[in-house]
Amino acid sequence: MNKAFDATARGLRTFVSDVADGFFEITHNGFALVGLAIVFAALALVARPDLRKTGEEQLMGWLQSRKPAPEATDLEPTAIVRTTAASPGDLPKQQAAVAYWLSKKYRVAAEPLSVLVAEAYQLGKRTKLDPTLILAIMAVESSFNPFAQSHVGAQGLMQVMTRVHGDKYESAGGTLTAFDPVTNMRVGVKVLQECIARAGSLEGGLRYYVGAANLDDDGGYAGKVLAEHERLVQVANGRNPPTMAAPVVRAQAQPIPVAVPPSKPQQAAEPAADPQKVALLSEVS
Repeated sequence: MNKAFDATARGLRTFVSDVADGFFEITHNGFALVGLAIVFAALALVARPDLRKTGEEQLMGWLQSRKPAPEATDLEPTAIVRTTAASPGDLPKQQAAVAYWLSKKYRVAAEPLSVLVAEAYQLGKRTKLDPTLILAIMAVESSFNPFAQSHVGAQGLMQVMTRVHGDKYESAGGTLTAFDPVTNMRVGVKVLQECIARAGSLEGGLRYYVGAANLDDDGGYAGKVLAEHERLVQVANGRNPPTMAAPVVRAQAQPIPVAVPPSKPQQAAEPAADPQKVALLSEVS
């Protein structure tokens, strides 16, 4: 009986040993095959760049397909395309000086102003208008707020009357583009050209632009635009006018001292008559 158990035990040990040896051998050979496959794949990718590129694209597509859906708060990586901003350092020196000066005066970031300044210079070149005049109108009209709206319906950077000039926005997509800074500038310049041509002069054109052509007074609008235009011309030419008008300091009126006339001196009392002289005169008489 014991011999039977011993034989069975030896048989089991032999079986387990054979299975283990076979497993290790298969595993060893499998790892060897995997290693060889990796080596051959690496050599093929080095020799064939087109295969490497195709493999990278397929791998990237596989990874992207398993990427979880973005959350609602994630930002779009293409938002830069819609951003109206640029580095002032990319502008020519003259335009950069204008952008920085306007940024300081109107407390607007220099990056979006850089786009507006560059666009003003391009529009000026095409329309024969001074670009600093275009920028001066925007400064007076909206202080560079692209979402500004007046009580009469003038909208955007150059405060164009959208319901009057709506047809000028059609090619850009409709009147809602009045709040796109560059589109508003282009339409505003068209309106300005029409106003100057109609009036025959720049100052008269500004009166038409602000809607005061038939009024006796434009409220100082043309003067404000031309004054700001002159300051921007100075900046563009390398001079640095003050960014804000110096406050007018009025001297406080000093109280005028009232001169008090001197009091009349009291007349000295006549001396009392000497009694001896009185008696002498009496005797003589």
